[in-house]
Amino acid sequence: MTRRAIELLLLVALGAVWGLAEDSPGFTLGGGLLGALAWSVLDGLRARRVLRWLNKAEAARAPNLGGAWGELVERCRKLIKKLEKKAQSSDARLEDFLAAIQASPNGVVLLDSSGRIEWSNLTAANHLGFDPQRDLGQYVRNLVRNPAFTAYLAGGDFGHEIQIDGPGPRPSQPTKISLQVHPYGKKRKLMISRDVTAVQLAEAMRRDFVANVSHEIRTPLTVLSGFVETMQSIPLEESDRARYLDLMSQQAHRMQTLVSDLLTLSRLEGSPAPGPGEWIDSGELLTHVVQEARGLAQAIASTPHLIEPASGPDLWVSGAKTELLSAMSNLLSNAVRYTPGGGTIRPGWRMREEGGAEFFVSDTGPGIAAEHLPRLTERFYRVDRSRSRETGGTGLGLAIVKHVAQRHGGQIEVQSTVGVGSTFAIALPPSRVRQRFSD
Repeated sequence: MTRRAIELLLLVALGAVWGLAEDSPGFTLGGGLLGALAWSVLDGLRARRVLRWLNKAEAARAPNLGGAWGELVERCRKLIKKLEKKAQSSDARLEDFLAAIQASPNGVVLLDSSGRIEWSNLTAANHLGFDPQRDLGQYVRNLVRNPAFTAYLAGGDFGHEIQIDGPGPRPSQPTKISLQVHPYGKKRKLMISRDVTAVQLAEAMRRDFVANVSHEIRTPLTVLSGFVETMQSIPLEESDRARYLDLMSQQAHRMQTLVSDLLTLSRLEGSPAPGPGEWIDSGELLTHVVQEARGLAQAIASTPHLIEPASGPDLWVSGAKTELLSAMSNLLSNAVRYTPGGGTIRPGWRMREEGGAEFFVSDTGPGIAAEHLPRLTERFYRVDRSRSRETGGTGLGLAIVKHVAQRHGGQIEVQSTVGVGSTFAIALPPSRVRQRFSD
């Protein structure tokens, strides 16, 4: 029997009781009591329906009641609906907030009062090497096994950050992770992580750069100051005086070259890449740098080098003429400086199988061991420091070549065999090269 049928039977019984009471005055008191009892039972059933509905708190399934209970249900239904909308809005804002934290470049970990992980974004999980889903509820000190981190958590002094080793591509090259804990709420903690590997590498490069520049400038300055003191304090023969002045001029020229190369690097790093608007004759570029190389060879080698340009295609090259000349000249001058007198140097242009073209310089020098090849384009890196300084090198030439190649969408390539020679090339993409055909 349904709830509605029970209510109808109670209403019928109530009507019958009232009818008996009207026909028989002797039963008035008893009928009234029975009617009140029936009404009380009916009212209790309605109250029970309302309570069951309130326990479920579903606005869409409100019971259909009349009278005071119906008014109460309607008001409760409107209130529940309003609360549901507010809860949905709060959930949406929370999802947006968590999505924003998930997209943050910094790692974020929420810890409870005992140091267990309540929530973490993927960035923090990658920084610290745990799973953001599987490791929820785990003690963070058990997942990040680092003595400095364990002491940091136990000490409770979170006014500073610490740095620990994070998982890297290889065990020998860990990443550097900065961590700082911020207490909030009731003994809860917010832990922020940042990958500072690039920052530390940049700082190390800056220190090395300053140290290298200082070292390169100190030597010629020491020579210059020594000669100046000598000339000021000791009377010299004219021949000695001329020789000292010549040596001083060489050292001054060395410093000027170093400063010029540093300014060139600074300009390349701070200016936008050249556009494709200017097209230059590759033969004109080659002729220019070959003339410079021959002049350098006569100046520094007792036996002049044989510099023979290789035959190649007629090309137009797109880019900044001064930059391309600087890069090509650096490759040729390096070949002249490191190839013994009388050696052969062959520069030229050639097409590449994968498209584009390259300017190359081949020499019959001593060659370069394989372990040095990956570092050749580092600033101030030298395979033979003493020979480089003797020939006037600054250690910045290949760094300039690399920057010019990258600014033109290309790259520098090196092939070398010890005792045989080396080939350096500036490879340019097809968009920077246009082959010229004769009519």
